Amino acid sequence: MRIVIWHGYLLGGTGSNVYTRALAREWMRAGHDVTIVCQDRHPERYDLGGATVVNPELPGGLLPVFVLDEYEGLEARLLPDFTRPEREAYVEANAVAVRELLPADLVFTNHVLLGGPVGAATGARWRVKAHGSELEYSMRGNEELSRWGAESLRDADAVYVGSAHIRRVLEDVVGHVDRVHEVPPGVDVDDFVPRDRGEALAALVAESRNDPDDGDERHPDLGNAERFADFFARDEPTVVFVGKLIENKGVQVLLEALRGVAGARAVVVGFGDYRAELEELAPPGTLFTGALEHRHLVQLLPLCDVSVVPSIFPEAFGMVAAEAASAGLVPVVADHSGLAEVGGGIAGELPPDRAHLVTFPTGDAAALRERLQELLSLPASERRALGIAARRAVERNWSWRRVSERLLEPLT
Repeated sequence: MRIVIWHGYLLGGTGSNVYTRALAREWMRAGHDVTIVCQDRHPERYDLGGATVVNPELPGGLLPVFVLDEYEGLEARLLPDFTRPEREAYVEANAVAVRELLPADLVFTNHVLLGGPVGAATGARWRVKAHGSELEYSMRGNEELSRWGAESLRDADAVYVGSAHIRRVLEDVVGHVDRVHEVPPGVDVDDFVPRDRGEALAALVAESRNDPDDGDERHPDLGNAERFADFFARDEPTVVFVGKLIENKGVQVLLEALRGVAGARAVVVGFGDYRAELEELAPPGTLFTGALEHRHLVQLLPLCDVSVVPSIFPEAFGMVAAEAASAGLVPVVADHSGLAEVGGGIAGELPPDRAHLVTFPTGDAAALRERLQELLSLPASERRALGIAARRAVERNWSWRRVSERLLEPLT
């Protein structure tokens, strides 16, 4: 098949970015011809399986976003702050870029807005993936955007959601939608694997020596190689957080919980406007790394003991938790939205007397502290056995190969 993927953003960092590049890679491996239309100026940094990347020029250099960040050569502006003419100009510029790549067997777009309008404007057969961020951060409570989203989805060949939670959110925000199919995101189960500690540390340090030396907040912190070598020279109980450093991700809940866990330390991976406040809240010994990529995380996760996803805001899916489980860690997630679905899938593989360790009540630092204390007090051998059980859940439910196949299946 010839497939055009439209994605309005980058190919690294956030969930939909990783989703896009993983799909492109898997579809290329399966023998399809894939082109990605996006705004990433450095696609050579990623394994795309040979997929072609096209960067359309945006009118006025304006990029509609759900959370404000810096984008090279562009002015990011929150989607609700765009005027209607600005939105329409953005959609048409992207639709023109896609139409120039036709004919294609399928146009696959990301985000109800603005993937829905772009897909509809191409005139091609198209499917769209709702990621949740657009629904929660930009569309919920905005009648105009919700109506536009509903109108755009009417002609979609299929609308994909990653969880039952996002199916409900989609209906809450835009009303009833036909042809909705639930397909969870995927995990690179061949890359996120349990690793020997010494080999993982050596590889992490080596990768970090190759990081850009530009101080960009989207890149790893300067000097990470030396900090990693020093931090992990001591094999101490370590909890890891990976995600955006914004209040909604709940890192502050984790930091509060850790203050009562004797001997535990944390690694906080990510970037965002809440970082300075989190650094003030963090217990002594906490390591902030800045943004890390897949090439770092596959080595970092096996050096840690527990992964925590403490979001206080709904999540479409618990990708970070699934990746940690694939690497052999027990993830502990807030018990809500798509996180609860991932937590339930992993808990089902654990012994009944340990299943409760995977989830905790949202925002409850005391309950999270209890989970961490219980996990970290287990013998290392038992904790490793729980991690292997968690990995089985990932292999069964969330490999990228299976996900990519499901997205191309004939619809019923």
